[in-house]
Order: sequence, then C-alpha cells, then structure tokens
Amino acid sequence: MDIDAWVWWLIGAVALGIPLVVTAMPEFGMFSVGAVASAVTAALGGGIVVQVIVFVVVSVALIAVVRPIAARQRAGRPDQATGIDALRGKQAVVTERVDGSGGGRIKLAGEIWSARALDGGQTYEVGQQVDVVEIEGATAIVI
Repeated sequence: MDIDAWVWWLIGAVALGIPLVVTAMPEFGMFSVGAVASAVTAALGGGIVVQVIVFVVVSVALIAVVRPIAARQRAGRPDQATGIDALRGKQAVVTERVDGSGGGRIKLAGEIWSARALDGGQTYEVGQQVDVVEIEGATAIVI
C-alpha cells in the first residue's frame, strides 16, 4: 500500500501541531501551516522539490511576517497591575481616624482596610480622602 505524499505532509502538519500545543511556541504552528501548503501542492501534482520549496517559503514567510507583528502587539500592550499592586495610587476614604500608629481604617476598593499614615505625625479624620502609597501585609500606607 503506497501512501500519497500529501498524506505524509498532513501527518507532518499534525506532528508539528503537537509541540505547538504543548510548548505554546507559535513557530511550530507556522511550520504546520507550511506543511499543509505542501500537502496542497502535492495533491495538485507538484513534485517533491516543489513541495519542499513551498514548505520552506511558506514557513519562513510566516515567521518573518507574523512574529514581528505579534511582538509589536505584545510590546504595545500596557502591563495591568493586579492584586495589591493595583491598589497603589488609589484613593480611599477614612472610616476610622488614621495616624502613624496604624490603628485606623479606610474604605479602599469597596473593602475596609487597616491603615496608617506614611508620615508618623500626620493624622486623617473620618470622611477625609487619602491616597494609598503602599500595602504592607494587610495595612495600607496612606498620605
């Protein structure tokens, strides 16, 4: 039983798709697309040399074009702060008197946090707005 060349190219495309899924390296996907293009070439009657040339040209072209576009998209995306990093710089409302000793409370992002003033001599009264400059454990440091 003789298997046609286009079937081998499709098997190769699937084989290249497996490391794409496992490693998340998009280059394997581009090689897989090159193998599919070679399968089409083989199905249309192209010789082995033409098939290999199509594989190389399509794969290299995809890597040369798609990778720089993806890199620009990735670089252009601003980093999003999460967790306590997202709370730095936010405004909060004092719910219990805040001073340098750390006995006060603020309402920050809809939650009540313990708080202390960055400047030990500064106090903030109930209802006053403060800015969060740091989070230390479960305590917000405010100014």
